[in-house]
Amino acid sequence: MTLPLETMRPGQLRLLVLTPDYADFLWLNALLAGDVDISADATWCPDLVDCDDLIRNASFDVIVWDCVFHGGSEASFLQYLAVASNEKPVLALSAELPIERAPELLAAGAADYLCRQTLDHWTFRRAVKCLWYRDQLSESAHGQLGREVATGFINRDLFFDRLQQALLRAERAGHRLALLHLNIDDFRSINESFGYQKSDQLMMKLAERLRHSLRRVDSLMRIGGDELAIIVEKVEDSLDITQIIRKVVNALDEPVTIDGQTVVVSASLGVATYPEAGDSAENLLRRANRAMFEAKRDPGTSYRFYDRQLHISAGYQLRLEADLRNALRGKELELYYQPRIDLATEEVRGVECLLRWNHPERGLVGPDEFIPVAERSGLIVPIGYWVIEQACKRLQESAELGFPGLVFAVNLSFRQFHDRKMTETIFRIIFNANVDTSLLELELTESAMMHDPEYAQRCLRELNQLGISFALDDFGTGFSSLSNLQHLPISLVKIDKSFVQELGNSADAEHIIRAIISLAHSLQISVVAEGVETEGQLEFLRQQHCDEIQGYYYARPMPWADLVQFLNKRGQAACLQQ
Repeated sequence: MTLPLETMRPGQLRLLVLTPDYADFLWLNALLAGDVDISADATWCPDLVDCDDLIRNASFDVIVWDCVFHGGSEASFLQYLAVASNEKPVLALSAELPIERAPELLAAGAADYLCRQTLDHWTFRRAVKCLWYRDQLSESAHGQLGREVATGFINRDLFFDRLQQALLRAERAGHRLALLHLNIDDFRSINESFGYQKSDQLMMKLAERLRHSLRRVDSLMRIGGDELAIIVEKVEDSLDITQIIRKVVNALDEPVTIDGQTVVVSASLGVATYPEAGDSAENLLRRANRAMFEAKRDPGTSYRFYDRQLHISAGYQLRLEADLRNALRGKELELYYQPRIDLATEEVRGVECLLRWNHPERGLVGPDEFIPVAERSGLIVPIGYWVIEQACKRLQESAELGFPGLVFAVNLSFRQFHDRKMTETIFRIIFNANVDTSLLELELTESAMMHDPEYAQRCLRELNQLGISFALDDFGTGFSSLSNLQHLPISLVKIDKSFVQELGNSADAEHIIRAIISLAHSLQISVVAEGVETEGQLEFLRQQHCDEIQGYYYARPMPWADLVQFLNKRGQAACLQQ
């Protein structure tokens, strides 16, 4: 296929140059200057932080990448560039000869490779223009494929050709690939109810909706009257496939409107992966088809994997996520409370609120199992607000029960800071609860603030003005702790249990704990040690004037009723001592 000249050269080439050396940027820019075919607008980026911001918020046609510019791994950085830039072509530059570096970099995802030692204006211009034009051709083909699907175009030969090409790419690069075979359930009834023409319109609308939910690298084709196929390339693990399936299922869950009539459809999905389920187009489609018929046994929109191991890992993740959505609505989530003990008075100073899930079939599901699922799916945001709401209710209740000064600490996920209405939502929760905000403490890790540090700092300052205090969790395990102590309204740090549990076995752990306590106290910041389990650990922390401890030595996390009983017993013991 050829493109008209005006399509091939749509104005200005937008170039992103990733190199730490400004002189190199000027040199590369000069190599492009004077070319009558292209007008290049080059942007220089010498910094990894700026790189992320530029790629996600600006648009570029070609990325020129100096191989010394990465965060520790060339392959990982290339993978990041592919995802962040929506698969824009990357031209790699390095000092080594092409025979030495090109195979490795091309396999990792670079679109082309040039040796700096032999680089001249002709070679550089030619490579950049080739990548630019090739990308436009790819976009045009992708758009054409979308138009073919949207107009009801069915061509199984074309589909097999595309699948075969995708398999060759996967084999060369050592990637995995997934084929999704999607069949609309009970399509005959839809035909009988609405007629063939409107049924075709329904298929077109579904295909268009699905196409918008896929990555640019993925292909969607209609291969039958009621069948669609999706080729998912560059699959790293089962999580990649679950994310695609999640988008497909969400797209299918939305009703379709045809001539003012609302139609609810369900579909069965079969998934086959290369190389596990086969290495040919015919085998993959046959096995995806077999898995699709297995999915027909389940009611509603459902899916099955041909490969059993992937079915177990990816399918389990999706089922867990679906169950977690129901858990939030069905009151299966519960807070447990672990007391924090003041070392000077041995009184309960506060409690940390910890999430637990009482699954109707699996019983108590541990947070290590479901919190990562909640964070990946975004469910952690509404769950996080639910936890704050529950903590505020218990805070109010604790005062009525005779424990007026008890601090309630709640963990904030890094995902919470992706919500641009976080401050407003938390304010509404505490306003409705009418609690003493000085007794509400939000625990956050350093990773929570790394996505958008400026926004995170603003949120913390606004919440701090309401009286809420903040604790820095897992202190000592991150790389920016000191900076955070300086610039954030932190009133408490929590020593990570990995240091506490090494007490008595590691002199380094003792030195680190001494240093953390000394540093925090010099900044007027309190210290809580987590994971305290033995008398020896307790005694060491007391000698170092640690403010509070938390751990199994005093109490495990417990339900609210058990916590009330625990507080009453300690209160009675204190009265007897007096």
